[in-house]
Amino acid sequence: MIYAMWVDLQGVDARREREMDRLAAVLPDALLAFMASPDPAWQAALDGSTVPPAPLPSAGDYDLRRLDPALFERAAPAAGNPLRLTFAPEVPEAAVGSNNWALAGERTASGHAMVANDMHLGLRVPNTWYRARFVAPGVDVTGVTLPGMPAVVAGSNGRIAWGFTNSYGDFQDLVRLSSPEGDGDVYLTADGPRPFERHRETIEVAGAETVSLEILETIWGPVAGEDAQGRRVALAWTAHRPEALNLRLVALEQATNLDEALRAAGSAGIPAQNALIGDAEGRIGWVIAGRVPERSGFDGTRPADWSEPGTGWTGWLDGDRQPHLADPLAGQAWSANARVIGGEMLTSLGDGGYAHGARSRQIRDALAGLAAATPRDFLALHLDDRATYKAQWQPLLLEVLEGGGEEFAAAAARLRGWSGRAAVDDGAYRLLREFEQAVTQRAFDMLTVEARARWPEFRFRAWSGFAHAAWRLVNERPAHLLDPRYADWDAWLADAARGALEQSAAGCEGAPVCEWGVANVARIRHPLSAAVPQLSRWLDMPATPLPGDWSVPRVQTPGFGASERFAVEPGREEHGYFHMPGGQSGHFLSPFYRAGHDAWVKGEPTPFLPGPAEHVLVLRPE
Repeated sequence: MIYAMWVDLQGVDARREREMDRLAAVLPDALLAFMASPDPAWQAALDGSTVPPAPLPSAGDYDLRRLDPALFERAAPAAGNPLRLTFAPEVPEAAVGSNNWALAGERTASGHAMVANDMHLGLRVPNTWYRARFVAPGVDVTGVTLPGMPAVVAGSNGRIAWGFTNSYGDFQDLVRLSSPEGDGDVYLTADGPRPFERHRETIEVAGAETVSLEILETIWGPVAGEDAQGRRVALAWTAHRPEALNLRLVALEQATNLDEALRAAGSAGIPAQNALIGDAEGRIGWVIAGRVPERSGFDGTRPADWSEPGTGWTGWLDGDRQPHLADPLAGQAWSANARVIGGEMLTSLGDGGYAHGARSRQIRDALAGLAAATPRDFLALHLDDRATYKAQWQPLLLEVLEGGGEEFAAAAARLRGWSGRAAVDDGAYRLLREFEQAVTQRAFDMLTVEARARWPEFRFRAWSGFAHAAWRLVNERPAHLLDPRYADWDAWLADAARGALEQSAAGCEGAPVCEWGVANVARIRHPLSAAVPQLSRWLDMPATPLPGDWSVPRVQTPGFGASERFAVEPGREEHGYFHMPGGQSGHFLSPFYRAGHDAWVKGEPTPFLPGPAEHVLVLRPE
């Protein structure tokens, strides 16, 4: 089960490194740095650190006007922004991650720390999580478990409470392989040439010939394709190292204070996660849960040769070197898949594709306004659908629409009345969202046209943080970074607005702009109903329009969202709340198959702790 979560949370092929390698092969460093530059206005690291933005590349660095306009027509379209809404429920949404936050006892009404968590995953029934309370000598812990894994993954034991978000550090590296002249059966290491280990897998295919697959293995990991120059690379991944996997997560169930919990989480053998922890004494802290490799002698953002002595992964960070922060200033902590820390700790973690800081900043700012907080305050933040990030795009879109005359008049009027939220009854939000997505994706396509033309089979896609580069382009409007098929940026933006209007009307015949709730319908399906649609009425949860989106604390798209929500104070678990889509039972005839689902939909608090036992199963050994 832990390996399955590694695959789900980190992918299996160092995709970001492959993409950056190909982009670097055709784009100048100045442009690539600009594209990957974080937005200073939306950085919200726990330690207050910032990463300065890169300057806009000059025409001398890169000039799209020198390219043949026909290249833009021929280049294969990019895969699309991973945050673009997927309307087909059977297509999984992008893994945009999770939220967690905590307040120290000095900021809560009870004096106990308070921890909140909502882990964002693909939504399905039966749900990913199973609620449980374990009571045994010295242990009383409540939270969510994974079927097949003997541990409470997130929850509270009366003395500490904890929750996770995916960290998006860099835990995969591509190792560029070299072979002696004319001998492709060996590769070079610091100890000299070494033969590949060969493994043969036989795959039986229904109705077709059996396929034989040969895997080449190196001391660093399996051979996994080629780099941008066509050289073989091996995949080094924490998931492939036996010492990176263990069951030390169980130690959290018996931790008695913050310090014990930080040590236990930091040594846990799981995919690297942001663990936020609070204790009954009122202290809070953050730590990377999971093993972090120690790198030496190479740049982890690109494929590198590890055949020189001292180059590669030289061990694991441990103890105080494990990225962590105890007792943060102002008594508040948060994470939402964006960059959490700076300095040497950030260097150790690397950048595996951090999310845009929209959710992080909004959560940070909401926490800053709380004093004597209660679980009800945390529930309001869980359900917060205020679109503060999208709001910065409203004046730009209004300018484009109002400059377009009659063609855009109705849309402009709709946008002026926007509620400021990702609300189900708000068509203006849908239009604004589609415009931001259209601008971001088209800007990415424009800047990467040479890479997409060179590698048409590779699925380039705009990453979350690229939104800042797109924002700067449309505000600074450099002529040398404009698709030469357009006369000026006004024409480019008007075309993006037309695309947004077309997308916004999808699903509503005859309406110029469709309400957000028409698009954002939670379709939580059972795997059997996807294969046999007639079973849907019995197996699936009701299709329900819901507020929220990826850039607001209430993350919600048709097939992706909060797989659980809770807020709890250790030692006061009876005052906490818990939500979960779907019910506790996986049997569709059980009365508990849908129990609790309506509360998740409506955001109505239900108890964190189970109530009195109504059914008892006793297991007796012979």
